[in-house]
Amino acid sequence: MKLFIDTANITEIKEMAEAGVIDGVTTNPSLVAKEGHQFHKLIAEICAIVNGPVSAEVMALNTADMVTEAHKLAKIHANVVIKIPMTMDGLRAVRILTSEEIATNVTLVFSPNQALLAAKAGAKFVSPFVGRIDDCGGDGMDLVTQIMDIYDNYAFDTEVIVASVRHPLHVVQAALIGADIATLPYAILKKMPDHPLTDIGITRFLSDWEGGRKNG
Repeated sequence: MKLFIDTANITEIKEMAEAGVIDGVTTNPSLVAKEGHQFHKLIAEICAIVNGPVSAEVMALNTADMVTEAHKLAKIHANVVIKIPMTMDGLRAVRILTSEEIATNVTLVFSPNQALLAAKAGAKFVSPFVGRIDDCGGDGMDLVTQIMDIYDNYAFDTEVIVASVRHPLHVVQAALIGADIATLPYAILKKMPDHPLTDIGITRFLSDWEGGRKNG
């Protein structure tokens, strides 16, 4: 399973890229706004750090304006993926952009029907928001399972990005289901290497090593 980082913070992206644990980046308008940088320059800087898909979201709500925005974003770098909201206008934009060989990521997906339509429109990626579904009393991972089954049934090429990840267990669940990608906030990526038994083991090894040196 590929791991993306869900952030627009350059420091966070550099840290995880240097660790070799991320395969791409997803951003959204909220994440970009936090950074206070010019949008296109920020996306270009991210693309220079990570050699993988970088999702950049359009702000328009109608098809024509989405496509116009997408063309400008696609010119930034070959790895830019256009993030499109799950609406009928969005689906029309996805179809147009796919015909132009511009990769798209359909976002804000909360049902199997939405994921099916996104795949039929030609989306390269689809992003079910598991955490937001869990927040409303649903089962986000059940949605991912349904989407994966539907895509397998009909051999769709669309890749599933498990988004709105709330904790490391979501990552494990996504991997066990066989999701193509999980996109994680920096804080979740930082937690994944940690385990109290690892810390205890390191402390014990160092203590034994120091004891052995003194005895020697």
